[in-house]
Amino acid sequence: MNKHIYKLILITFVGMLFTNCEDFLTFEEKGEPSTSVMWRTEADAFDAADGLYFWTATESITGRGMMWYVNVSDDMVTGRNQSQAALIKNFQYGERDNMDNWPTMYQIIKKANDIIANVPSMDISQDVKNKVLGQAYFLRGWAYLWIAPYYGDNDLNGGIPIVTEETSFDNMNQPRAKSVSDNYKMIISDFEKAASMLPFLQDWDKSQWGRPHKTAAFAYVAKAALYNAQYDETYYQKVVEYCDLVIPHHALLNNYADVFKIENNFSSEYIYGWTGNEEDGSKLPGVMLENKGWGLYNGWGYFMPTKELYDAFEPNDQRRSVTILAPGDAFKYLGTDKLYSSIQSSSGMQFNKYMDPFRPENAIGTTVNPNGNNMTTRLVIPLIRFSEVLLWKAEALIWQGKNGDEPFNMVRTRAGLQAISNASKQDLKNERRVELGGELTNRHLDLVRWGDAKEAYSKPLHGFKTTGVSESDNSTTIKAKTSVVEIWPARNFDPSVNHVFPIPRNMIDDSQGVIKQNIGY
Repeated sequence: MNKHIYKLILITFVGMLFTNCEDFLTFEEKGEPSTSVMWRTEADAFDAADGLYFWTATESITGRGMMWYVNVSDDMVTGRNQSQAALIKNFQYGERDNMDNWPTMYQIIKKANDIIANVPSMDISQDVKNKVLGQAYFLRGWAYLWIAPYYGDNDLNGGIPIVTEETSFDNMNQPRAKSVSDNYKMIISDFEKAASMLPFLQDWDKSQWGRPHKTAAFAYVAKAALYNAQYDETYYQKVVEYCDLVIPHHALLNNYADVFKIENNFSSEYIYGWTGNEEDGSKLPGVMLENKGWGLYNGWGYFMPTKELYDAFEPNDQRRSVTILAPGDAFKYLGTDKLYSSIQSSSGMQFNKYMDPFRPENAIGTTVNPNGNNMTTRLVIPLIRFSEVLLWKAEALIWQGKNGDEPFNMVRTRAGLQAISNASKQDLKNERRVELGGELTNRHLDLVRWGDAKEAYSKPLHGFKTTGVSESDNSTTIKAKTSVVEIWPARNFDPSVNHVFPIPRNMIDDSQGVIKQNIGY
C-alpha cells in the first residue's frame, strides 16, 4: 500500500451523519480534528465509525466501479461502445472507474485500523465500543474481500497487501501476501470478531438499518470461506457451519419479484446491501436503466443481459421476467404501461431487477433522484440475500459429496419450479446463475473458481435485434421484427493470467516497486 494515500487519509476525516434509514447516505464534510482530541468521548467513537462510510455514494464503487469486472461474464455486455470498457471485457488492462476500487478499499482499511487501535482504550461504555469496533472489523474484512478475489491468487501472484492496526506508518508499503488464502483467513477472522460484537439487525434502531449486523457478519464468513475452499476443501465445512448460523434468523419471501421492491428493502431476505435515497447513494439502478430512459429520464445503459443468461432460465421459471426485460415484455415506467423494445441496448434487453424506483408516476424526486446525472434511488442494492446463503450451503454440501437438496430446493421451488433430487454440481451452477443474475454476487468469479471460465468465454454472446420500431411505438405494441444476433465475439481466456485482473498501475508506481503487478499484465 502506498504512503501517499495514507497521508491524505491522516489529515482528512470524513464523517457520515445518520438521521434515518432514508438518509443513510447523507453526509457532511468534517474538519481536520487533532488526533490528540479525537478519541475521548462516545461521540468521537461514533464519528469515527460514521467515517467508515465515506465511499458509499461514490460512482466508482456503488455506481459502475466493480460492475466492470462483473460485466466480463457471459451474463452481460457493455451497453455502450467504449474502448476502455471493451478492453476490460476482453480481459485486458482498461482504465475505467474500476481502478478506484483498490485505493478506496485501502482507505476504508486505514480508517478501520485507526478505530481498532484506539477505541479499546477509550473510557466509554462497552456497548458503544462493541458497536463501533464491530463496524470497523466488519468493514475492514469487507474491504479486503471486495478486492482480494479480483487481484490475488494462490499461485505466483500471491495475495494483496495486509495492513493492520499494528502496521506502523513507516511500513505502510507492504508487499503482497504470500497467498490470497492468507487474505481470506484474515477476512474470516475479522468477520468473526465483528459477529461477536455487532447486534442483530432488529436490535439496531430502525434509523440505523443498513449498518452491519450479526447475521451479515456470519454470512460474510461463509462467503470468504467459500472462496478459500477452492484452495483448501476443509473450508467447505466452515461454509456450512456459518450458513447454519444465518438460516434461523432469515426467510425467503414468497414471491421472488417482491425481493426487489422498495417496500421490502429490509425484509426477511435482506442480509446486506447498499442503502440509498432520492438524493444520494448507489447509482446502479440508473446505470443499468435503458440509455436515455426513453427520453424521460437519463438512464446510462451500461450493463445489459445476454441471450445466454435469458436461455439459462427454464421456460416456466418466474425469475426470468423479474430479472430481464426482453422485447415485448410489459412493464410500468414513470406511471405509464409500456411494452419493452430497445434501439439503445446492445443486447436488445435490460435488467429488470432495479426498475421498482422508476415505476411510480411521481418517481422523480420521490423514489428517484431528480438529477439524471446522479441517478440514486430508494431501493436497497443487495450484496447478499438469504437465497444466496442457502445456495452457498448447498454448494458446500454438494462439493463435499453430500446431499444439498434441502437448501437448494428452497430456492428453486420459490421460483415455481419442481424440486430436484440429488442436485448435481451443474444444477447448482445454473441455479446460482438464474437466481442471482445481474447482481453483484459475480458469476465471473464463480466461473473462475469452478474452472469453467475458459470454456464459457470461448463462445460468442448473443442478444436480440429489433428493427422497424420507433421509440414511441413501444408504449403500446411491438411493431417490429426481432432476430437473434451476435453481440460479442468469442474471447480467449488464459487461466494462468486472466483469473485475476491487473492492479491499477498508479498503485504499483506509488508503492515504489514494493507491490508487484499480476503476471501477464
